[in-house]
Order: sequence, then C-alpha cells, then structure tokens
Amino acid sequence: MPLYEFRCLDCGEFDVWRSMAEASMPLHCPTCQQPAKRLFSAPAVSLNVGHFSSRNPDPLIVQRVQEPKQPQYSRPASGRPWMISH
Repeated sequence: MPLYEFRCLDCGEFDVWRSMAEASMPLHCPTCQQPAKRLFSAPAVSLNVGHFSSRNPDPLIVQRVQEPKQPQYSRPASGRPWMISH
C-alpha cells in the first residue's frame, strides 16, 4: 500500500496510506473535513547498491600482467630420446 501526501488549504499537509484502487478517489482532511488535494511526491526507491559506491566515482583501470610464456614441451639435450645408441 503506498503512502500518499495530501494538502488541506486550512490545516496543511498530511499523509495517508491508501490502496492503489483508492488513489484517484477524493479525500477529506481528517481535522476540518474540507476537500484535500493530492500532492505529487517522488517514490522512495532503494536499490540497495551501497556496497557498490565508493569515494572515487571514476572506474578503476585494470591491466593484465603478461607472464612470460613457457614452452609446452622441452627438447632434450641429447637429441632424440627414443633412439638408443648401439
């Protein structure tokens, strides 16, 4: 159920919890029973992104460190290891 803000010309502003079906229905001030006008108010939206915010709004620059490539296979010093000398 949303909370709607209303303004009475005599009493000032007040809030009322109403269903969305009752949103367009007229409302009277609870104090003086005069017709009240509904005010526009921005919705309270929470995205729960507090852990993403930081002091520095600039994005971090990340660079990958290139590691030296090592050969997959190494050559034996004697030449062909499968050949046995006679």
